[in-house]
Amino acid sequence: MRDIIKDSALVLAEKIRCGEIKIVEVLDAVYESEKQNKELNCFITLCRDRAYSKGTEIQKRIDAGEYISPLAGVPIGIKDNIAVKDVKMTCGSRMLENYVPPVSAAAVEKLEEAGLIIVGKLNMDEFAMGSSTENSHFKPTKNPFDTERIPGGSSGGSAAAVAAREAIVTLGSDTGGSIRQPAAFCGVTGIKPTYSRVSRFGLVAFASSLDQIGSIGLDAHDC
Repeated sequence: MRDIIKDSALVLAEKIRCGEIKIVEVLDAVYESEKQNKELNCFITLCRDRAYSKGTEIQKRIDAGEYISPLAGVPIGIKDNIAVKDVKMTCGSRMLENYVPPVSAAAVEKLEEAGLIIVGKLNMDEFAMGSSTENSHFKPTKNPFDTERIPGGSSGGSAAAVAAREAIVTLGSDTGGSIRQPAAFCGVTGIKPTYSRVSRFGLVAFASSLDQIGSIGLDAHDC
């Protein structure tokens, strides 16, 4: 089952588009990693029911011959300082452990319009203030290559989840290295976009004039 999600996001999306695999199979493979997540602690919140509902909707559109985007049907994880409507957003903090945002971040809305499927919210240093993902109320995230080592931060959950294939691609946020450093620590690729290239609406910022939402994937093509 896990072999289904070993490919890059673009390859996986092409297999979905061609009917070689179904979105439900991909989601089954992602959520099969839940036992692994208990060890690595990449996710704070899993949105299983929401993901399967969105997956069914996207699969029907693909089966009907509709082209949605190059990444339609691909599971994505979202750092837990980026709002997803009706899904808890904790920022890695006890203060917000039960906060549920009423709207989604602009970047999240665009991803869902493109047919990507949110599978959960990812662990982080509290309020993005850290570089190791050890400073989370929800316990540290571990590096999937060596659980005695840190995954970097503050987007450590986002980087570790891609490396462990608990998500195919992820969103993180970067002020002074918080995407790029954990991506390097976990052997994946992270991009901090040029300021204003990606809307910060719905991001709980560390330093507003420096923060960007960016992507993490296996390679630059996926990012």
